[in-house]
Amino acid sequence: MFSFLARPWRRPAPPSPAEPIPIEPLTRRPLRISEASMEELRRSDRPARRSPFAGLPKPPPGVRPDSPAPGMAMDEAPGVTTGGAWGAWAMEGLWGEGLWFMGYPYLAELAQRPEYRNIVETIAEEMTRKWIKIVSTGKTDKTSKVKTIEDAMKTFELREAFHRATEIDGFMGIGFIYIDTGATDDPAELKLPLPLTKDKIDKGALRGFVPIDPTWCSPLIYNSTDPLKPDFFVPSVWYVMGKQVDASRLIIIRSREVPDILKAAYNFGGLSLSQMAKPYVDNWLRSRQSVSDLLHAFTSFVLKTQMGAYLQDARAFGERMAAFILGRDNKNLLLVDKETEELDNVSAPLGTLDKLQAQSQEQMASVSRIPLIKLLSITPTGLNATTDGEIRVFYDRIKAAQEKVYGAGLTRALKVIQLSEIGSIDPEIGYEFVPLWELDAAGKAAVEKAKADTDAVYMQESVISNEEVRTRLAGDPESPYHGLEGPAPEIPDPLDMDPDKSDVAESIEKRGAEGSNSEANSGA
Repeated sequence: MFSFLARPWRRPAPPSPAEPIPIEPLTRRPLRISEASMEELRRSDRPARRSPFAGLPKPPPGVRPDSPAPGMAMDEAPGVTTGGAWGAWAMEGLWGEGLWFMGYPYLAELAQRPEYRNIVETIAEEMTRKWIKIVSTGKTDKTSKVKTIEDAMKTFELREAFHRATEIDGFMGIGFIYIDTGATDDPAELKLPLPLTKDKIDKGALRGFVPIDPTWCSPLIYNSTDPLKPDFFVPSVWYVMGKQVDASRLIIIRSREVPDILKAAYNFGGLSLSQMAKPYVDNWLRSRQSVSDLLHAFTSFVLKTQMGAYLQDARAFGERMAAFILGRDNKNLLLVDKETEELDNVSAPLGTLDKLQAQSQEQMASVSRIPLIKLLSITPTGLNATTDGEIRVFYDRIKAAQEKVYGAGLTRALKVIQLSEIGSIDPEIGYEFVPLWELDAAGKAAVEKAKADTDAVYMQESVISNEEVRTRLAGDPESPYHGLEGPAPEIPDPLDMDPDKSDVAESIEKRGAEGSNSEANSGA
């Protein structure tokens, strides 16, 4: 027992170098790939395909109460969920082209990439960078009300709430802002509408504006039967982490709304910037990695030798390859057989890689319609190159987006602030978006000079007085005399001046003549 432990372990003796190792002849066999392998390749790195009309997105646990999963209106239409020719054609390549609602978890993952964050954050920053100014259209002085509203906007961080909701809209396709009037812990009150009246919103009732991620929201009730009504495919009640909240208590930020037939599949949100940019970002990432891989191994050495001799001895063949690899460094010495080996070098051309990579990167700016200088900090090159035109067009687009996306929600928020801070809603108080375009010092000076010339003409024609001009300068935030106090200095009437001193030019000329005479009389 265990007698083998007493015997030394012996390896079989290696064959003599003189004896060739027999090599079986290779037989060429046809390459066959099973259907199971092909199906696995098709499914690799892809989420399972699901019909966009099969039902509502499944929210995380706790968003909706424990109840049977709701169905989507018209989800039993023939050929919609079962497929069909048009369904198969429509869903072909949807995921790769960003035409499929990817779900909030996957969109949240994309928000970690800088390519998506730069696009979304640039839009959100420009939408809220200059923000708004409160204006009054009435003839009475409402400076006190305007200041009260402006202070409340800062106290309740209205600008920050809209900025955050705009970022969420860019990442997820929709953002919510909850109007907190003290009913957060009152489920019965949250179900009721929030009319903009003094009876519903008392003075001092507003607590703030809370941005909400759509991951925690799910629609409860919406009209899907009558397209003639304004609430068609517009949820009137939402679940927010298990609580029923009336839609009037939520400000919805949705920049890119989808057609009605897709709204339920998108959780009644819109198309996110991340989903729109995904094909272009994927191309950029693949191009970036391909260029990096090519630079890492852009050159290859080719050793031309007698392969037959080395194939007879696998060990000698491996040692020759190892010697070649260890020696292919500028600090080492690479030896080749003069008679039987030849060394060659094959390199990939690198002349146009920068242009190809730049084009892939610039495509991300095209889908988001953001100038390269804004998104990628790439300045134009060439003679008299400038980006002023592109920046102006971009600012015009942001201005239109502000009015479209923020209009109704911002108006509602300001009315709630008036009810809470003032006690009533003044219809003559509104807001304006501050223009994004800024002039440089020379441009501002030219504008002020043009205003001064205009005021001088109006004063000369007795259209306005110097007091009115002073009032305009004191109230103009862009004027260097903003906040100027006190009355304007009085200008003496020429008719009331002393006739002997009325002609200033004559007086100066007379003084000059007197000085010359005195110098002559002194013998100078």
